[in-house]
Amino acid sequence: MRRAVLCGLACGVVLSGASTARAHDTWLRPARFEVAPGASIDLELTSGMKFPEPESAVAADRIAASGVRLGGTTLALEPKSPTKAALRLSAAAPTPGVAVLWVVSRPRTLSLKPDEVRHYLEEIGAPPAVEARWRQQGRFRESYSKLAKTYVKVGDAPHDTSWQQPVGLKLEFVPLQDPTALHAASEFAVRVLRDGKPLAEFTVSALPPGGGKPVTARTDPDGRVVFMLDRAGPWLLRGTLIEESSAPDTDWQSLFTTLTVSAGQRR
Repeated sequence: MRRAVLCGLACGVVLSGASTARAHDTWLRPARFEVAPGASIDLELTSGMKFPEPESAVAADRIAASGVRLGGTTLALEPKSPTKAALRLSAAAPTPGVAVLWVVSRPRTLSLKPDEVRHYLEEIGAPPAVEARWRQQGRFRESYSKLAKTYVKVGDAPHDTSWQQPVGLKLEFVPLQDPTALHAASEFAVRVLRDGKPLAEFTVSALPPGGGKPVTARTDPDGRVVFMLDRAGPWLLRGTLIEESSAPDTDWQSLFTTLTVSAGQRR
């Protein structure tokens, strides 16, 4: 299994600081990564360039689907009053277990200028064939959707392994260890699924707490990748799948997927 270690500029692949708004990450961040049974799980859905700092709220009407799965039951997330920087969401947590929460945005289509395309393809780690095809076409019209996911521990449920099960996103990070029991200075392994099947040679980046430099790695033949979490706090895994589109009004279709987790301090 491939592993990427976050230890500064020399050990990572630093992504370009592109200015295009298209490359903004979109993520779900719980107010708390652990709550008591019966409490409410409160989250923020935001887009930005400086995780974990919220920057721009996602409009409620942009959400195509959302959900929280806990104790074998799945319900939709409830939108609350938004702030300028984030859309607030909530979910009930009546029973102990590991809650998985997710949001899917409606597709949106944009056209990019040549200088924006170059920055964008570099930032998402697109295969060389994508740039080659774009240069042949001479234009870049793209339809994209955002998929965001996170986990929250509810009470004490050491035997709940439901986090191993995907929720059915078109492009999804599935943890290979309990995502609510992570610690600093430890590894975190995930598998990337495309329509439920492992996706090999897919670029994944890990963004650390406090706005540090991201590290990038590619999934192995089984769709797995491992990152070393070298500090405590919230972490963001992100990846973008770009494919040619068969629609007459777009050239490309993309899925942006993120996973937010938290690494605790070792005791």
